[in-house]
Amino acid sequence: MADLPRSFSPSAASTYDKCPRRWKHRYVDKLPDPPGEAALVGTFAHRVLELLCGEEPSLRTVDRARELAGEVWPSVSKQKDFRALDLEPEAEREFRWRSWRAIEGLWALEDPATVNVRSTEQRLSAEVAGVPFRGIVDRMDNVEGGLAITDYKSGKAPRPDRRREALSQVLLYAAAVEADTGERPTQVRLLYLAQATIEEQVSDEGMAEATDGLASSWASLGRDCASDQFEVRPGPLCGWCPYVTICDEGRSEVTRRVRSGRIPNAPARAALGI
Repeated sequence: MADLPRSFSPSAASTYDKCPRRWKHRYVDKLPDPPGEAALVGTFAHRVLELLCGEEPSLRTVDRARELAGEVWPSVSKQKDFRALDLEPEAEREFRWRSWRAIEGLWALEDPATVNVRSTEQRLSAEVAGVPFRGIVDRMDNVEGGLAITDYKSGKAPRPDRRREALSQVLLYAAAVEADTGERPTQVRLLYLAQATIEEQVSDEGMAEATDGLASSWASLGRDCASDQFEVRPGPLCGWCPYVTICDEGRSEVTRRVRSGRIPNAPARAALGI
């Protein structure tokens, strides 16, 4: 029997919902799950934007962001996860350029000099729908009528039919803020850097949908921990799973997709030698 975790974060819940077996390998077996290049681009961009929003509003300029990126880069390049990428000089330059495009992409969505920032990297710990929830909010903003929860995303913006699912994370943050402080945020926002803003006003219906989903995942996780049985859910994400070499179902899924030409550049191909 596996122990139920003491807390549940949006990233842990997302991992579990996509594949319970991957959740087990990461959170129970404690097997390494290193971030890939795209995730590290996001980490770099998030750190620069966090520092930028800590500046006086008049100083939140593209030039200042460029200076901050230069100051942050040495610490990023020394990180174990970044060194593990073992990038050639040209690939490293492309990494830095991708990161900068994400950072600069903020100005395509908003003028940070006009944002009334209440806090950045705000840690949350609260019981949400009976679940011991924890998370970190990228930014909390004072807006007309109340408080906005804002989260940066450096990945690809979701299709219209997946936007509700994407908003569930920030709605859970809103629920945690209300549970912890008694203040209900009025707005939630996802800033897909250089691409699009997805936002909505906080409503009872939206909050209930997000928190009910969290509670359902938590209950399912409890059953899996009690039985020590964690389902494998094969799919396209197997191509990016670090545990594919120890997962028969994942190996078969990747092999099938490679043969059909549907997963050309996934890291699992190299890991499996196919």
